[in-house]
Amino acid sequence: MSEHEHDDEVGYSGPAQVLVGGETVTVRVQLRGFFQPIDGFFHWYGRIAANPDLDRLVSGNRADVVLRTPNGERPGELSDPDLWGRYRITGESTPPFALDLDIPEQVP
Repeated sequence: MSEHEHDDEVGYSGPAQVLVGGETVTVRVQLRGFFQPIDGFFHWYGRIAANPDLDRLVSGNRADVVLRTPNGERPGELSDPDLWGRYRITGESTPPFALDLDIPEQVP
């Protein structure tokens, strides 16, 4: 990846909820995202701080979840936790955080 490949990244850092298996766990997240013109999707991703309640529900495995922030909620996928017990989360399309993008107007 080049130094300027994702200069237009936006994100969110703060409290969130993970909905998994009919239960809700309050967590802290750091999320980022970018629009990928090749596939036409907005890709968002991030880390969920180590949380024993989430670990109990997911048991260190991958899981389909819903991530809720104060700005919205979206389905995402958790990956295996890292050495510090943080799960990575990824999703496509509209992110669960506010976008403040400068989108240039198209000239006809």
